[in-house]
Amino acid sequence: MNRFNISLLTLSMIFVLLNVGCSQPADTTKEKKAIFIIVDGISADVLEKVDTPNIDRIIEQGAYSRGWLGGKAGRYSQSPTVSAVGYNHVLTGVWSNKHNVYNNDISDPNYNYWNIFRLFKHNYPEKSVGVYSSWLDNRTKLIGDGLPQAGNVEIEIHYDGFDVDTLAFPHDYGYVQKIDDHVATMAAQSISSDAPYLSWVYLWYTDDTSHRYGEVEQHFESIKVIDELVGRIWDAVQNRMENHNEDWLVLITTDHGRSLPDGRGHGGQSERERTIWLVSNKAEMNTFFNDGHPPVTSIYPTVSRHLDLEIPETLERELDGVPMIGDVSISDADAELLEEEKVIEVTWKAWASEGEVKIYATTTNEFKTGGVDTYTLVAEVPISDGRARIDVAEMESNFYKIVFEAEHNTLNSWVVSETESDTTDN
Repeated sequence: MNRFNISLLTLSMIFVLLNVGCSQPADTTKEKKAIFIIVDGISADVLEKVDTPNIDRIIEQGAYSRGWLGGKAGRYSQSPTVSAVGYNHVLTGVWSNKHNVYNNDISDPNYNYWNIFRLFKHNYPEKSVGVYSSWLDNRTKLIGDGLPQAGNVEIEIHYDGFDVDTLAFPHDYGYVQKIDDHVATMAAQSISSDAPYLSWVYLWYTDDTSHRYGEVEQHFESIKVIDELVGRIWDAVQNRMENHNEDWLVLITTDHGRSLPDGRGHGGQSERERTIWLVSNKAEMNTFFNDGHPPVTSIYPTVSRHLDLEIPETLERELDGVPMIGDVSISDADAELLEEEKVIEVTWKAWASEGEVKIYATTTNEFKTGGVDTYTLVAEVPISDGRARIDVAEMESNFYKIVFEAEHNTLNSWVVSETESDTTDN
């Protein structure tokens, strides 16, 4: 073999070695992203009977469940079944007694209960977020875009404010439909090009038709229109998943049901007004989603879990929802003061057969004003017990916050006397 052949052999061996080195598996970890869509004012029973092929194709590969909102009816967390109130349940993961939004005026929201965008930016300040909304107040008031009291969080990508743009959208017949069509178009385009890590889309048209006509043909047709808009957004998400290394969680819900007999109104505490629905593109939703009738406040911890967001302990102890993906231990926490016995009886539903529940109590609500509550461990019992009794003779108060900590999630419940509720709830 001559020197020329030896050189070729050497080069070939070098090439093979380099090629072997380059053939090591590439990092296939997908970037996690999430989008939630709030479609205004569609009762669950109506959605279930109207033809919605686009929502159906999401459900076919994912999941559907009925859920609820409105807080604990007749008690400290009862919340009006009103639009902005419902949006803020999704955004903050808590009821009105905490986030302090009781109507569409949004006059004094309590930003100490971080919204999901603030939590996301706390974890990933360099990553972009987006809001696509018919209503300007959703970004400027509920999220508090750029406000110091809301954490100076900035929504980099936003297409909204069309409700107050009377030049582009004169408030004539059908303008709400035109606004929603524009919102969905901009959302789909932005998702395709900008692909923010966390997005909120708000669509308004279905609530408008219910107020105008009731739950009749005009309303049913508006649901079909909205279904087409959801399909437009879903196509953009699918495109990102198919052509980019991204894992998207899509959650769709409504902000309230509607009152009988005609569905024109809402705001009360009837079961139909409190019943909502949840759609996910993920087939692997957990048993709590499928069998637990989840509250709308569960969207917050679900998005947090999908995006791997670390929730500060003080905030996590305030959340009123349960993750709908991954393992969960407990749900449906409740607490009742038995005054004569000076005992608080607490209950929960167990989703695990083994493990312990640690129960903490405090008589303060410093978190409400930006402070920190000091909790005392008052019991540790098997999760399967589903209940416990707490002696409060030495910590007698008109107000208690109870926290339940189990392996996979945390819950809370309050005990509020009638005299204390006026100062605690608002």
